[in-house]
Amino acid sequence: MRYEHGLVIGKFYPPHAGHHHLIDTAADACARVTVVVAASTVESVPVALRAAWLRERHPQPHVEIVPVLDDVEVDYDSDEVWAAHVAAFRTGLAAASGHGVGALGVPPVDAVFSSEAYGPELARRFAAAHVPVDPPRDRFPVSGTAVRRDPVACWEWLSPAVRAHLTRRVVVLGAESSGTTTLSRALAAHYAVRGGVWAATRWVPEYGRLYCEEKLAVARRADPDLWIGDLGWSSEEFTVIAERQLALEDAAARSGSPLLVCDTDAFATCLWHERYLGAPAPDVERLHARAHHDLWILTDTAGVPFEQDGWRDGESIRERMSERFREELDRRGLPYVVVTGTHEDRLATTATAVDALLDKGWTFTDPL
Repeated sequence: MRYEHGLVIGKFYPPHAGHHHLIDTAADACARVTVVVAASTVESVPVALRAAWLRERHPQPHVEIVPVLDDVEVDYDSDEVWAAHVAAFRTGLAAASGHGVGALGVPPVDAVFSSEAYGPELARRFAAAHVPVDPPRDRFPVSGTAVRRDPVACWEWLSPAVRAHLTRRVVVLGAESSGTTTLSRALAAHYAVRGGVWAATRWVPEYGRLYCEEKLAVARRADPDLWIGDLGWSSEEFTVIAERQLALEDAAARSGSPLLVCDTDAFATCLWHERYLGAPAPDVERLHARAHHDLWILTDTAGVPFEQDGWRDGESIRERMSERFREELDRRGLPYVVVTGTHEDRLATTATAVDALLDKGWTFTDPL
């Protein structure tokens, strides 16, 4: 049966494959669909973010995602509570743009799509038909409660945007020639061999290295004898490097496992900006503040021979930068671990720290 205006209501805390199936079913059956994202202020994922995730996954022009704050406790036996919830939902419907408006400023609804037991009563209160969509969750055996309890167990049911938000991001950083890339590769491989959801564990290479290589290649067209130390730098270039590093990281997090290994980040770029330009980097700092990382691994220079590959400053600079990283990690109160010793020792220490991070799990506040 074809409906004019379908309504889908949920917390989407967070959205998962079952939610997307519900919305897609409504979109296939209706000329237009309003999806009300009903969130309370006590919940730890902002309603605007949940709405953005749904808009990305459901870009159909006839599907409108409307965020609504609903701080009323749930009590399916109370007519007063039901009335308060419905009033909040009607506020969302009234906010829907571009539709005809019926009584009380609310676009008329002729079908309510739901997988919940309360669906028939919700439809009755909108004087609409109820369309049940896989109530036993046979097609997608997942729920918001299950995701909040154990995101890793539900990883396959999460959209790329939600995965990117939940992925634990570990940054490996350090001075030049201190083994950051070697450790990053090994750490990702260490988790990938677990198989299952972890098989997709990835690492993000250092974009700044590629940028330098390309910049030097262009400069050498005019002067083949130039080397990396002859190049001049601007603050804008460091911003570009940090932006692209973060973009690569976000792209990898959308398609990987619950763990992403990052070979450097915007925090490190701030310190390299300081090293080459002798000044703070406010634009890069803003990128660092926007990113979310969970743990930093600082690779000590002790026991690692300095290798001059034509791209590096020198051994004396290496030691000063290593100390500078440690000072800033301490000053900013960022969670970090210093790794030293052989490669095997470093990997073992890092894996122990990452295991502890993953064992903490994910924290969601309880919904109303």
